[in-house]
Amino acid sequence: MPPAADHAGPYSNHDEPDTGHGAEEDEEAHLIPSERFEIEDDGDAGVRRGRGDYGDTDSSQGQRSFIQKWTRRPYPLRPHTIHPIWPGIQQVPARFLDRVATSKRRKIGLLVGATIVWALLFLLGLSSQFPLTDGTGQAVINLDCVDTLWGYKNSCGLGGIDCRPFTNDSFAFRCPANCRGVMVLNPRAVGPVEVNYRPLVIGEGPYRADSFICGSGIHAGVVSDEKGGCGRVTRAGEYTGFLDSEKNGISSIPFNSYFPFSFSVEKDGSFSCPSSPRQPLLLLSLLFTATISIFTPAPSLFFLLFTTLFLHVSFVSDPPSASYHTPTVLPDHLSTFSSRLLPALFCATVLYRTTIHRTLSGLTAPIEKTILWLGAWWFGALSNYTFDWIPIQRLTAHDLEQQPGAKLALVGILILLVFIIVQQIHAFWWEGRLARYLALYALFIGGILFCLLIPSVNFRIHHYILALLLLPGTGMQTRPSLVYQGVLLGLFVNGVARWGFDGVLQTSGELRGDAAVGGLVPNVSMMGFGAEMMGSRGVTFEWEMDGAMGVGMHGISALVNDVERFRGFWEEGEGEGEGVGEMGTGVKNGEDGQDGDAEQKGHFTWQRDVGLEVPEYFRFAYVRDGLTLDYTKAGVLWPNWTWTDIPDT
Repeated sequence: MPPAADHAGPYSNHDEPDTGHGAEEDEEAHLIPSERFEIEDDGDAGVRRGRGDYGDTDSSQGQRSFIQKWTRRPYPLRPHTIHPIWPGIQQVPARFLDRVATSKRRKIGLLVGATIVWALLFLLGLSSQFPLTDGTGQAVINLDCVDTLWGYKNSCGLGGIDCRPFTNDSFAFRCPANCRGVMVLNPRAVGPVEVNYRPLVIGEGPYRADSFICGSGIHAGVVSDEKGGCGRVTRAGEYTGFLDSEKNGISSIPFNSYFPFSFSVEKDGSFSCPSSPRQPLLLLSLLFTATISIFTPAPSLFFLLFTTLFLHVSFVSDPPSASYHTPTVLPDHLSTFSSRLLPALFCATVLYRTTIHRTLSGLTAPIEKTILWLGAWWFGALSNYTFDWIPIQRLTAHDLEQQPGAKLALVGILILLVFIIVQQIHAFWWEGRLARYLALYALFIGGILFCLLIPSVNFRIHHYILALLLLPGTGMQTRPSLVYQGVLLGLFVNGVARWGFDGVLQTSGELRGDAAVGGLVPNVSMMGFGAEMMGSRGVTFEWEMDGAMGVGMHGISALVNDVERFRGFWEEGEGEGEGVGEMGTGVKNGEDGQDGDAEQKGHFTWQRDVGLEVPEYFRFAYVRDGLTLDYTKAGVLWPNWTWTDIPDT
């Protein structure tokens, strides 16, 4: 090679980037001396690379594909390093610490002391969740955001027997903060409609018994969404005509008929209710972690930060559900925290050794690290607040189809991910690590495809799975990588602390929860009205039994105004409930007028007061092995004794 070409450097070709500007950039990509990397071992061991190319001769370059050229190492390599903005200012905290603590032992003592102070103040804040008693000496009940007095579908039994008493009872309660945005994620029947993706608050006071109690408290102005609060629930018995209204950020749902159980929510001044410690404890934990991040550059303090954020999510910002109607949530939260922390720390150790240490090691910009990396970490850990505006509750086909704006939001997220992935691929290529990471992600994709092929289970990408998959792609020292890594660490912490290590493979039953089973529903017809007797008339319904018995159904359930009023089984010949039901045998005529094959039919007669001035809503469902399957849509019996047929499902 001529001397002039040798002195021109590796980027003398006008198509290559000019690295002479690298020293002026904040994120400098250093040129590694060519003498150290002239011999490569990535498939052509012992072959000397030319200095003006990427290891290929001119003839071979034309034969190699685009992918082959871009997965090979560039020459020379350019590992990324962040050069701090205003380095003198960013080093002030470290210099101050060196003056205050002149030895390593004193610095460790300060760290231990700061941690103890934070822990004591944190425990003091949690003391507001200790058990309370009201003015009568009864325990104040801690509620979750979705707690109700009435169960879903027919879980309260015939006539609501399992949810009594309906009246003459009250109790003091306490709600957590941030309940206003909690909504039902599967359709719930409210008379003629099915509500979804909104808070389940029915009425404007009194409220129907299947309303969220805490949501009703916010709607009534008794409970604050920002701080939570306490109040008193009074069981008010039957109520007719639940009106809708919008108060305090919640739009309630109307119901224009009667329901046997309602409740009211009022303030209770007989005891002092401490407000939620979320805001003061958030400020405390933010201050503690920011101080650690700014004053101590050691990457290993990542584990202290990890434990702090995990503890904060588990007890304060997004704690898991506790036992039903418990006087205090602390024992449940402590039990859940202890069961999830150790496996989470194991994952954190693997992430630290493979990814995080590479990003933080040698970083001399503590203020930028605190803002970009730690700030993004908190942003992800508080995803129940920061990502609450995204209209995607669960990444399932059903939710994407039903929830307004979900598809558009998913498209936006995918576009953003593509941009980030391309950016990270380019950065990995300059560091000469692209081929290795492409192989790793090929392994990830292969594992995902394998899981998708397994029958009878569904593949789910939870918060923590998404973080584990994407975090290896942030293992470099650039400012964007600090942000991406922080957000993903936050999603991991929030996902595990709140929901635990849910399986990657889940059955349809696990995913369904209280959603529709998607099976057979009864074909019910209204046969007619009976004569008036003692101020009421009967309306009779009929259904065919042969087809249901042939597919293993054992009985049928009937809801009237969303309350189970009848349940019957084929073998017993009659049912139980407030209506009259029977599983009889009818006769079907043959073509020649003679009796043909007997066709079994079932009947249910409901007695309605003649003077009732509100409609009634009827739904029917099959029962199999003690489990009630999907109910039909609502048929309507109007006050003028006209009938609207049950719509097709």
